[in-house]
Amino acid sequence: MPVWKSLSRVLAPALLLPLLGAAPPASRPTPAARPSKQYTVEQFMGSTEVMAPVFTSDGKQLLFSSNATGIFNVHSVPVGGGKPTALTRSKTDAIRVVGAFPRDNRLLFERDKGGDEQTHIYVRTPDGKEKDLTPMKKGVAHFLGFSKDDSAFYITTNERDPGAMDVYRLDAKTYARTLLARNDKGFGVAGVAPDESWVALEEAVTTSDGNVWRYDVATQTLKNLTPHTGVASYRVGDIHPVTGELYLITDDGTEFARVVRPAKEAGKWEDVEKADWDIIATEFSHSGAFRVSLINVNAGIEVRLHDEKAGTQVPLTQLPAGMISEAIFSRDEKQLAVLLETDRSSANLYVQDLATKKTTRVTDTMSRELDSEDLVEAQVVTFKSFDGMEIPNLLFKPHQATAQNKAPAIVYVHGGPGGETTRGYNNFVQYLVNHGYVVLGINNRGSAGYGKTFFKADDQKHGKDPLRDCVEARKYLASLPYVDGSRVAIMGGSYGGYMVLAALAFHPDAFDVGVDVFGVSNWLRTLKSMPPEWGAFRQAMFQEIGDPEKQEAMLKEISPLFHTERIKKPLFVVQGANDPRVLQVESDEIVAAVKKNGVPVEYLLLPDEGHGFKKKKNEAQVDRRTLEFLDRYLKPAPASAPKL
Repeated sequence: MPVWKSLSRVLAPALLLPLLGAAPPASRPTPAARPSKQYTVEQFMGSTEVMAPVFTSDGKQLLFSSNATGIFNVHSVPVGGGKPTALTRSKTDAIRVVGAFPRDNRLLFERDKGGDEQTHIYVRTPDGKEKDLTPMKKGVAHFLGFSKDDSAFYITTNERDPGAMDVYRLDAKTYARTLLARNDKGFGVAGVAPDESWVALEEAVTTSDGNVWRYDVATQTLKNLTPHTGVASYRVGDIHPVTGELYLITDDGTEFARVVRPAKEAGKWEDVEKADWDIIATEFSHSGAFRVSLINVNAGIEVRLHDEKAGTQVPLTQLPAGMISEAIFSRDEKQLAVLLETDRSSANLYVQDLATKKTTRVTDTMSRELDSEDLVEAQVVTFKSFDGMEIPNLLFKPHQATAQNKAPAIVYVHGGPGGETTRGYNNFVQYLVNHGYVVLGINNRGSAGYGKTFFKADDQKHGKDPLRDCVEARKYLASLPYVDGSRVAIMGGSYGGYMVLAALAFHPDAFDVGVDVFGVSNWLRTLKSMPPEWGAFRQAMFQEIGDPEKQEAMLKEISPLFHTERIKKPLFVVQGANDPRVLQVESDEIVAAVKKNGVPVEYLLLPDEGHGFKKKKNEAQVDRRTLEFLDRYLKPAPASAPKL
């Protein structure tokens, strides 16, 4: 199972905006001002995004998903390099490869409809035929993994109960299906034991407190493996593919998450791996010979590769400078595939022979029309908020911005709650910076990656303390010699979109304009309409934000929709019509209400998108419209020369 790039995988199904990528955590000195070529949105869209690498059974090809065709499809490429081949040809729905059959050339992929997140699992045979293995009228299905003996694979679906993801075993030849675990508690499903005798489940008590449970297949009983006092997060890192040992990730008794496994004393856990930052993922190779961990280091990600037999850490050499955000092994454990990127160059896939260290780049994703020297490196910066709390950020400074040529600025708020602005290549941010905007990617209190105290600091305080961090961010920007403090926008998506609306409503003079991308306007409705397949996690969100049944007055107080009369600054709203997390009505109503104030409001509704952008044409439209909106209100036209 690969270590996915997106941190949302380890933060549970929140309202998350797709995160900024990852790159080397060390910041570089601010470069001197230099001429910088300005690029069109089409030139930026010439870059390709790749993700989810999977080796074929023979290790000769690497499968991955790519939006080279304008939407994500499955591609394959020889591990020695060559031209990628498209294996699926969807023009309407994004496709992500999730598995390759261990003994032949079939593959599995997940696909929804127009971003509605109602994913089905498909099999593709070598002759190009595709079959839906989960032809449900309603429901969600996800791939979980192959059995130890390769005779079957596991999936989860909520077709029996919309609020419970059950585990099924499918025969690898016939696709005949049997129920393995009935998940009546609605817990998250983490994995199946090698002997299929038990299934690991995850309970989210709150967004920062959780347990791991063991479901016994024979007796259909549950056992809490992680009883604890106080607030502590326990979740599954991986299950050892041979011994069946559970490797968990927990912050119980520590500020940062670490890896533990069962100790000799029953009911106890022993430390396996620690860091000075959160370990966010750890996973084994096919036989357990290797284990790879991802560590969230100061808005970036570091990778540790462990030789489990030798008990040593293996240095990853012969790779270009950059950040590895995905790492998977071939089935025979002789090759390692990584996804590597930097702030100024898009992510590419590399394959390394672990014996010879020979490394081959197998994708070429950067737009040929972009010169990376014209793009910018992020700087890690901090400022003190209203109460003295240190707030970390990523700062992107345009090459042309100087004390003599001050630039407008944007406070960019990530999704969540509990997301993180991380380093790496991002077309949208680089596009805005390339066109003269300073961008500050804020990690307000409540963001992941800075320890559990910082993560919990926004609980039941949404619309208040974390929002004040964003207001203080404007003051920080105004203190920079190359920023025009009279021209500052706030922008964000999902939870970040909520922060935009909240800033305009509750601090109406703090920002000059706002850009809200599928943001929450009414917490009462959003919390009640959370997708049923989130199961028990719904209660965790109630603990984090507020219970719509018990805290109606408080949730109305922090919901911008009930305070629209205070919004007086120009607003641009983007919404996907198929969004299951933030419903279209959230944007429809805020737009209609703000227009009544006589405030300039622009609304872009995308009929074929959900919670995020899966199609390049839509991404380009949003980027272009956003820049036009910002330029209109933050870059007034120069006064015309007097007539002679």
